[in-house]
Amino acid sequence: MAGVLPSAPSSPFQMPPPTRRGSVRRRTVLYAELSGTPSAIGSVEASVDPSPYPTLSPPPGFKPPEPKRFAIRPDKLLDIFSAALALPFRLGTGAFALGYSVSLVSEDKIPSDQYAMGIAGLKLKETSKLGPRPEKPIEIYEFESCPFCRKVREILSILSLDVLYYPCPRNGPNFRPKVLQMGGKQQFPYMVDPNTGVSMYESNDIIKYLVDKYGDGTIPFMLSLGLLTTLTEGFAMIGRMGKGSFYTPSKLPPLPLELWAYEPSPYCKLVREVLVELELPHILHSTPRGSPTRQELYEKVGIFQVPYLEDHNTGVKMFESAEIIEYLRAVYAT
Repeated sequence: MAGVLPSAPSSPFQMPPPTRRGSVRRRTVLYAELSGTPSAIGSVEASVDPSPYPTLSPPPGFKPPEPKRFAIRPDKLLDIFSAALALPFRLGTGAFALGYSVSLVSEDKIPSDQYAMGIAGLKLKETSKLGPRPEKPIEIYEFESCPFCRKVREILSILSLDVLYYPCPRNGPNFRPKVLQMGGKQQFPYMVDPNTGVSMYESNDIIKYLVDKYGDGTIPFMLSLGLLTTLTEGFAMIGRMGKGSFYTPSKLPPLPLELWAYEPSPYCKLVREVLVELELPHILHSTPRGSPTRQELYEKVGIFQVPYLEDHNTGVKMFESAEIIEYLRAVYAT
């Protein structure tokens, strides 16, 4: 049975008043309508009294690292390896955009201002056939180590949709109660589409809704195998041993962060785990192979590499997963 709730609230909506353990301090945030324009966030307003917001700033002496392609910091080797174990179990589902195609062409066939990967003096020309683009980001309430949530994240990556994620780690004080308030039960994932007013539980129903509305109506093979899909999603996360499941006390930011990433990347996975544990709302711009979002990021910063983070609360813009994780913990963990 589809868990469709037509009366779903649309943006702007009221986030729950967060509380900290051992404190009666409360604050309320209103995330105003989010722009559907790539790489843009609409206005985000605080409640009448902005004073409860924590002061957020980069760590003293902080300098964003230079991007290093395919580099792994030695202390992160085990983390990257364990996150990469998902690839054989899920056969890279989410790595390629809908209707992906690729061809090898000579370098002069690709304009100098266009992103393309080079191989032995040739360029990969990658394209996709994406469905309609929603005006506003899809809103998803979920957490990292849930196999049902991963199914939904994979289809969102394949469809190359912008998503406003509200992390719901266990014991999280903010967004788990909000899901109960909106839908009547704490079950994940939970989707709200502010473009249509539709909200629903159940990963399979969410996937069917998304491919019908923003795809070609076809559920990808690796997401159509029923119990086998769910089992392989679970096996894919064994190496991470529950990372991205439990709440770490944190400061709730007035603005959502922005992340360019895609689901199968082990580098992106490590950053997402920390965003979930710290319960930090973030807009994720999906960048599977063949997605035009890759070109948008290339035009924005001059290279393509993910994960790439923009924090509008501090003005920080940065690459490199290990350093992003350290930054997030330094700024937001309490």
